[in-house]
Amino acid sequence: MTVSTLGRPADRPALTPDAGASGTPSAAAAVGPAPTIAVLIPCYNEEAAIGKVVQDFRAALPDAVVYVYDNNSKDRTVEVARAAGAVVRSEPLQGKGNVMRRMFADIEADVYVLVDGDDTYHAASAPELVKRLWDEQLDMVNGARVTEIVAAYRPGHRFGNLVLTGMVAKIFGSRIGDMLSGYRVFSRRFVKSFPALASGFETETELTVHALELRMPIAEVKTPYKDRPPGSHSKLNTIRDGIRILRAIVMLVKEERPLPFFSAAFGLLALLSVILGVPVIATYFQTGLVPRFPTALLATGLMLLAFLSLTCGLILDTVTHGRREAKRMSYLSLRAPGHHRPLAAERGAGTCEDERR
Repeated sequence: MTVSTLGRPADRPALTPDAGASGTPSAAAAVGPAPTIAVLIPCYNEEAAIGKVVQDFRAALPDAVVYVYDNNSKDRTVEVARAAGAVVRSEPLQGKGNVMRRMFADIEADVYVLVDGDDTYHAASAPELVKRLWDEQLDMVNGARVTEIVAAYRPGHRFGNLVLTGMVAKIFGSRIGDMLSGYRVFSRRFVKSFPALASGFETETELTVHALELRMPIAEVKTPYKDRPPGSHSKLNTIRDGIRILRAIVMLVKEERPLPFFSAAFGLLALLSVILGVPVIATYFQTGLVPRFPTALLATGLMLLAFLSLTCGLILDTVTHGRREAKRMSYLSLRAPGHHRPLAAERGAGTCEDERR
């Protein structure tokens, strides 16, 4: 599958050189139309880099539409992106997660290429990522960063990514090696079933957990990663954003794994209750008195809270199961990516109207 084939408009069937003069599609075209591709670039103060990013992705995916969503930039990001040939739109709510929510809601396409506007990701890898998603009918292909440039991938960021990715892998499944990559390709059914609740950089964590929770078919492809161009500055703060991502992981565990989360709280509270209550009980059996009455009340209260926490976990686990089923049904209501043979052709019958839709 070539880049030009991937980018062909969906309403134009593929024709081979030996097609007849009447324009009858070849057998290869019967598998279905080529996908429409949208390149999504969230941007904040990227005047120095955004022009090259747009140009590179237009060259790599010539038939794709490149969208730049400006997030209250104070420089000439909008003018530079528009001059480079991008469709420029804006999102006033600050934060990458807010921009992602707007992009996913507004743009209609078969394949979505998400990339940061800082010119650190390898545009020439885009056709490979798109081809992998389309040919294998995947819902997400993650671009795992590979670089030897220390300034491009600082040790603090690298270590934090390893720790946070390891935590998510331990809890939700080990299928992604670079959870915080800003370079991904999505299917339509991923994008339109993604709730997009995060507001900031923790949205990458949310994307990963969404794919892992619904057990979507996903893959990861190693892609080159480079330093920012001169004049471009990172908006990431290692400690601040690391804490925000860690908090997002904790909240996702609470929402997606409530029984283990509240069971851990049950275990902690019950242990504290036993530690405080055993001496009081021992004294009572020895003397028949409860001289440390406040401690006895505290131990009793902690045990009650422990069982209340366990009860909350059991109830919320049932609720979460229902939510997961609803998300799964929403996901399944959309067509899978990739070429599809018409259903009627598989039965040896005529064209199936449902399949064309």
